Amino acid sequence: MSSNHPLEISWFGALCDDDYEFLGVPNSELESSWEHCKNIVLTAEEQGFDNILLPSGYQLGIDGVSFAAAIATITKKIRLLLAVRAGEFWAPQLARQIATIDHMAHGRLDINIISSDLPGETVSSPERYRRTTEYMQVVRQLLEGKEIEHQGEFIDLKIGPPRVRTVSGHCPNYYFGGFSEEAKNVAATEADVFLTWPDTVSEVSKTVEDMKLRASAAGRELKYGLRSHVIVRETEEEARQAARQLVSKLEEEVGEKIRNRSLDASSRGVGRQIELREGSDEEGFAEKGLWTGIGRARSGAGAAIVGDPDQVIEKISEYQQAGIDAFIFSGYPHITECKRFGQLVLPKLAHQPLAQN
Repeated sequence: MSSNHPLEISWFGALCDDDYEFLGVPNSELESSWEHCKNIVLTAEEQGFDNILLPSGYQLGIDGVSFAAAIATITKKIRLLLAVRAGEFWAPQLARQIATIDHMAHGRLDINIISSDLPGETVSSPERYRRTTEYMQVVRQLLEGKEIEHQGEFIDLKIGPPRVRTVSGHCPNYYFGGFSEEAKNVAATEADVFLTWPDTVSEVSKTVEDMKLRASAAGRELKYGLRSHVIVRETEEEARQAARQLVSKLEEEVGEKIRNRSLDASSRGVGRQIELREGSDEEGFAEKGLWTGIGRARSGAGAAIVGDPDQVIEKISEYQQAGIDAFIFSGYPHITECKRFGQLVLPKLAHQPLAQN
């Protein structure tokens, strides 16, 4: 595979009751529990993944912050990308939690900032992103060891940094995504890694170029990540058959219910995933190797790279040429597909974490 630089290759920790053998068909053995999610992370570490996303939910699954603290003590190499929702925690306490977990993980923590509504609330998009901006700024400054005197719309405090510091002494990388104007502007000024969802290669390229201009205007440079599902098999036909089988028992009303239970179900990014699916061919492919069938029962990343190992690697290369530096993959069921990707694809990729301890 030709590449300009090593990619960060991450897997997905299904903490939010998002693991299936057949989409839309509950399986008690795949429900989010400490044991099941622990085994996903340990499998990803055994396979050699660089990082793993620990998502944030409320009605679904288990708590990510608590899980991250526990899993940090039984992993040794894989980085932990912990998702936190801006506003859920008092900012100084969040900084302290991040620093403590980073110590427990010996410097292996990254942060995925989420800007959706908090459980039980509905606020306007501009207000949410103003709140997110304040939280990102205040938490970063505290983790950089700076005293805070902040009088804002959502945070009003004067406080010193926590005694406990991250291993590096600096704030971990912020991964952040969004498709609204407000989201992109927050990413340009506050994030370190901009995350986008599956789309055609040309659209991903346009998104990266747009964000480069926004970041440059703010005097900054970002890294770029793609969050996508993946279905890889020894042959293309086997991969396509696996995709068909995954949705073979999905009832449309069940899929709609699953899509609507997420806190970001009405976001602009989710809307784009719907557009992508509606513009696909009769088999659900938006373009060669990009299958949108998963979006029938998922509100977030709603497409998968599908093919044999060489085809999957070629698709990854196309996205890399479009400006992507990191990938966060998932597959159903997560342990089985983690092993399959780890055996068929990962050894052929040049990869390493974006953050180097």
